[in-house]
Amino acid sequence: MYNRQKSSRRNRPYSIKKTSIKDENIDRQIIVIHRAIAHKLLQQPELAEQVKARLEAQREEGKLGYSHYITWVSTLELIDQSEVFINALTEDSPKMRKLRRRTPFTGILTEAERVAALEQDAIGVIATRDLSGLF
Repeated sequence: MYNRQKSSRRNRPYSIKKTSIKDENIDRQIIVIHRAIAHKLLQQPELAEQVKARLEAQREEGKLGYSHYITWVSTLELIDQSEVFINALTEDSPKMRKLRRRTPFTGILTEAERVAALEQDAIGVIATRDLSGLF
């Protein structure tokens, strides 16, 4: 008799994660917001201390895992290298997409700054496209 092992999602050596268009749009918006946060932190580096304090508090309360804590602290240490800092904060990888969903950077942007960043990105994306093929 043939003994077949049940395959389950847990036994797979790989991960299949289906994301919807809605998730992709949310991730794009979150990246835009984090790009605006990065620019504001570069202009006002004293705000980085708020983020560090929030990270410390979340770590002490057990709300933030060590690897997430280290990733964010390491990213903040790049603030003296503006382009590297922006790229690190807006990296489009599965890990960073997950981390940005629970960002420690809340309260850095005002609501008006957040809305302006989203609107500017929407306008910028449309303005940089070649629209000649659409008509």
